[in-house]
Amino acid sequence: MADTLTFYTNPMSRGRIVRWMLEEVGAPYETVALEYGTTMKAPAYLAINPMGKVPAIKHGDVVVTECAAICAYLADAFPAAGLAPAPGDKQRGPYYRWLFFAAGPVEASTTDASLGLQVPDDKRGMVGYGSRAEVIDVLERAVSGSDYLLGERFSAADVYLGAQIGWGLQFGNIERRPAFVAYVQRIQSRPAAARANELDNALMAAAQKG
Repeated sequence: MADTLTFYTNPMSRGRIVRWMLEEVGAPYETVALEYGTTMKAPAYLAINPMGKVPAIKHGDVVVTECAAICAYLADAFPAAGLAPAPGDKQRGPYYRWLFFAAGPVEASTTDASLGLQVPDDKRGMVGYGSRAEVIDVLERAVSGSDYLLGERFSAADVYLGAQIGWGLQFGNIERRPAFVAYVQRIQSRPAAARANELDNALMAAAQKG
């Protein structure tokens, strides 16, 4: 019997990224919806993630937190979905590059920008992303010239980085450059992305009614 796959989330969180990844993988999973400040900080969940944050997954006896790590884990745990280059494939390097560029420079620079923080020009060497403008320019080049980050091959890196770009466009943290708009429209048109949105929107509506 296959290991049970459990997904801990809140529909108003980065859990939406993992939901999309799970729908791309296509393996059956259970959803546990948690609330901020209550069940998310309860002892039962703190045993899963001591940070008291979502998302997290439990696959058999394996617990994984952090969106990039979850996406990478699921891609490797379910190779039939074709969401990661195999070890030894020359595209494995660019795949890791964009996954962790998203988890590092993109995430950090977006958070700083949202908080109104700006790195002084003479301090850019102290932060991993240098400047927000540099991050955005690198992102634009990454999604230009081909359908996906790995050329014509969609991967978990597109799920993770693409979701961040999509949110940036939605909330105004990323300027609406044509390359970004076209890329987000392309990846969000995938059936798995549509299913994920429907599931999370329904979960959100149920929580509001309750």
